Amino acid sequence: MLIDLIKCHGSNNDFLLIDETDRNYKLDDFKRRDLALALCDRENSLGADGILFIRPSKVADAQYRIFNSDGTEASMCGNGLRCAGRYVCEKLGKEEAVIETMKANLKVKKHEAIFEDIPTYQVEISPVTFNLKDLPLNLEMETLIQEKIPQLSEELTFTALAVPNPHLTAIVSKEQLESNLQTELSEKVNQPNDLFPDGVNVSFIRLLEKGSIFVKTYERGVGYTNACGTAMSASTLVTCLIGENDLDQPINVYNNGGMVQCAVHKTDETYTIDLIGNATYVYGAQIEVEFTKEGIAADILDQDEYNEDAEYSRLRDHAKGYLSQF
Repeated sequence: MLIDLIKCHGSNNDFLLIDETDRNYKLDDFKRRDLALALCDRENSLGADGILFIRPSKVADAQYRIFNSDGTEASMCGNGLRCAGRYVCEKLGKEEAVIETMKANLKVKKHEAIFEDIPTYQVEISPVTFNLKDLPLNLEMETLIQEKIPQLSEELTFTALAVPNPHLTAIVSKEQLESNLQTELSEKVNQPNDLFPDGVNVSFIRLLEKGSIFVKTYERGVGYTNACGTAMSASTLVTCLIGENDLDQPINVYNNGGMVQCAVHKTDETYTIDLIGNATYVYGAQIEVEFTKEGIAADILDQDEYNEDAEYSRLRDHAKGYLSQF
């Protein structure tokens, strides 16, 4: 089977994008899982944090599903949604579109560049819930907002929310960020445990100055990535809840892969978040795939560079320079 794909990234959170709408690849979820396990392997294949599958939709301009590098399916991925949104908008010749995800139909639209010559898209991050049953998090309370979880840490204060992916966040010092604390905590809640039966994304947030934060995330099903779109969105919301940042204002969110912007909006008791950032194409490729009982055999037949990554590297250098001040 010949499969065409695009290697792309949002804040260097990288993906392989496969369009199922024009080619009948006859993929089921077992094959999608196997493709993710095989092709996302950085040592033996193309390497990526996950695969974005673009599919037809009866309720939106397109449907997208994301399978992590470990073969599990995520309900949403903000960085991936920007890439999927760009692909769908350009394919349809539109400035904005609606993308069907697992839990909501979300708006995406082309946005003015956050850095010169970088393709930039804005995506809607919702629904947002603080109900612990939605993560799930097994505690004898309905919500956890800036409180301790003694079973996890005596020194950290946590907020738990789903956007819709489940997130556990903590605002930390530079010393805590650079320690092994996040790794120990993340591994604990993503192995069999009584608190998070389905695992959880764990983000450490560092406050830089008004309107700017740094977020480092351990993603469920992936591990550490350069950035996580829903985590940066959730983290921005947490800083607004505690008054460190303001609603309806773009917040610069720095990460190991560069920078995005997030803006939190509140209507009545409902929150939505705008995630704004790059959607960069690295290369297009055609691969020949054979599904076997032992797994997948894949050969790269053709690969064409887009040369957009060189432009993005300037944004990443800018972000590194800014962070060096703190």
